[in-house]
Amino acid sequence: MAFTFTLVYAAASIFLSAQDAADDIRAEEIRKLRTCLELVQEDPEAAYEMSLSWLYEGNRPGARECKATALIALEDFEEGALQLEALANAPDGGELEDRAHYLSRAGNAWLQAGLPEEAIIAFDNALTLYKENFDLYKYRAQAYLALGDWDKAEADLDLALGSQPGDINAWLYRAQARLGQRRYDDAMDDVVQARAIDPENIDALLLRGQIREEKRLAEE
Repeated sequence: MAFTFTLVYAAASIFLSAQDAADDIRAEEIRKLRTCLELVQEDPEAAYEMSLSWLYEGNRPGARECKATALIALEDFEEGALQLEALANAPDGGELEDRAHYLSRAGNAWLQAGLPEEAIIAFDNALTLYKENFDLYKYRAQAYLALGDWDKAEADLDLALGSQPGDINAWLYRAQARLGQRRYDDAMDDVVQARAIDPENIDALLLRGQIREEKRLAEE
């Protein structure tokens, strides 16, 4: 009986040691990724070089995210988006929330590349994984705005604002969607809501002037 207990204890110790080692690797990966993301802000070329060295050491998810982030900062938006999508679909892409995060970032990179159709696909896939992230609806609405699909943009922004009524950008995006539909009064109502959050917001002031001018021209 004592022999059996010893075997079980030894097996448990080996498992815990392996778990501790995995935790240490993950903690180091998080630390290096944080360093990379900070470096991207200061020197994206250096961050890119860091990602290549890190990938040479081991093809960790953090290293791939580091590389994709550096590429986007270097304005290689399409390649960065593709690499983030590959990471989201990889066997080691992490939990559903992690994968949705990569897809969300890919969607924003597609928007920066001027490819809203690709962005919508990325945001659709992200929402399939993580519907509770209401920022995704706001991001997808930007892609619909870029396409002039005012109805879908407004529907997404309704969802975003229902969860995040203090998001000034969502109010302004919905004002744009309503302006695109020539619903001038409704668009102005959204600008009023935005200015209640930040009365001096320059985007809100510019959009207010645009709405007034387009309404005036429509009434002539």
